[in-house]
Amino acid sequence: MSGDTTWRRVFGLRHFTVNVLQAGALALVMALAIAARAAEERAVQSRVAPVYPEIAKRLKIAGVVKVEATVDAAGRVKDVKTLSGNHMLSVAAEEAVRGWKFVPGARVSTVQLDINFAAGN
Repeated sequence: MSGDTTWRRVFGLRHFTVNVLQAGALALVMALAIAARAAEERAVQSRVAPVYPEIAKRLKIAGVVKVEATVDAAGRVKDVKTLSGNHMLSVAAEEAVRGWKFVPGARVSTVQLDINFAAGN
């Protein structure tokens, strides 16, 4: 084996190792950024209770509706969308969350909320 061939193998291995380390570092930075965003929560200052739809009561439909709310820096809800849950309950959940007020923050944030509809409510 010539010195040139050995050098290429060593250099190739080092190049591969550097690429793997760079990819790992990038993945770590991305994971931390996503975790920081996911952990972003705003305290609720005031809530509006959801109105249980009469048809859902009669049909004994209950469950949790998960919604995502966009909250401005002043704490006002600017947008709400349903992520999961029964459609008969989701409209009431969205309407209630639109009336919520959050503690003011430094910037616009997105929060995920679970709105529970129990048959006894």
